[in-house]
Amino acid sequence: MDLQSICKNLRAGSQKLALQNATTKNAALTAVANALDKNRASILKANQIDIENGRSSGMSESLIDRLTLNDKRIDGIIESLRIVIAQTDPVGEEIAGWKTPNGMNIRQVRVPLGVVAIIYESRPNVTVDAFCLAYKSGNSILLRGSSSAYNSNKEIVRVVKEALSQAELQGSGVPEAIELVEVDGHSHEDVNQILNAVGLIDVVLPRGGKKLIQNVVSNARVPVIETGSGVCHLYVDSQADLEMACRVAENAKIQRPSVCNAIECIVVNKKVAAEFLPMLEEKFAGRVKLHADKDAMPYLKNAIEATEDDFGNEYLDYECCIKTVESIDEAISYINSHNTKHSESIITESRANARLFQSKIDASCVYVNASTRFTDGGEFGFGAELGISTQKLHARGPMGIKALTTTKYLIDGEGQVR
Repeated sequence: MDLQSICKNLRAGSQKLALQNATTKNAALTAVANALDKNRASILKANQIDIENGRSSGMSESLIDRLTLNDKRIDGIIESLRIVIAQTDPVGEEIAGWKTPNGMNIRQVRVPLGVVAIIYESRPNVTVDAFCLAYKSGNSILLRGSSSAYNSNKEIVRVVKEALSQAELQGSGVPEAIELVEVDGHSHEDVNQILNAVGLIDVVLPRGGKKLIQNVVSNARVPVIETGSGVCHLYVDSQADLEMACRVAENAKIQRPSVCNAIECIVVNKKVAAEFLPMLEEKFAGRVKLHADKDAMPYLKNAIEATEDDFGNEYLDYECCIKTVESIDEAISYINSHNTKHSESIITESRANARLFQSKIDASCVYVNASTRFTDGGEFGFGAELGISTQKLHARGPMGIKALTTTKYLIDGEGQVR
């Protein structure tokens, strides 16, 4: 991979984008949305090759689900893109402004980051999400997807670049703003090059499992915005509506277990364990393999006893662990020591317990009486997302277009000297 040349083109693309206004960027993104709709047959054909390769290599069905595109999901991708188009362009937004005693005018405004790289696994919808957020915020983007989704990603990027080239003829498209790394089997040399591309890439984002994220965070020499794996918890309080707790648990675990905002552990107050756990097992109806601690085991018919490895584990499948606690304080302590700072939820009718939980839990998103599955750029009204940032600097939580901007200060004077 000639990263030097690729990044030179991306830098040129970001410089062109930085001069475009919202109207021209939106025109190009509209052309991309129309092209994705028009070319859905070729995209689905490429995706089918990835699915067949995945199954032949023994990929689990939950991961196959992450990889799979269909007409409904392409509709969702296009709808997300159109939501981003409708959003206010953040570039040039004045965040603050003031006049100094010596008469200088200082303004703090939003500007693009420049060249962004994203390293991600499976989920080809991320290809479009990352591109459109980067483009709308005036950034070029280097995409490094997984080998398992390479055919899907390659076809999507072909469609996007072709649409941008056509839009360029009308003065809006910047085809240099997107590049896809050609994945060479299971080699990760290209990843190492990206992580060490000081001066070529302004920021890199990992989006995927724990191993990928740790590799990027540990080895990158370029700035990183860390997105987290999702060890998410649902705490069923002593004052919980147990029917609600069952409904929320079912949604948060079963609707799509392979995603990072699905719960991996249900923490149950011992005061309600005898009543709640049989209800939960009946609600799951054999669809989820339960790993329960010793105090939970007497109330469950088909669970297996959990080991220490189960607590803090990201199953990404139809599995879940059960942890019992004496109090909300113990629940908070347990969750903070086993989570990945992603999303946590409490089911309770106590306002005091709800606020205590929200104030003391260390996570990017903390819910009361709702499923963790809502931690998503689309659900938050961002249209799309680059990932869920679990760090505390620059961005946290679902990352929309503003997360891909930084600020600069613009100072106007009249000859002032210090």
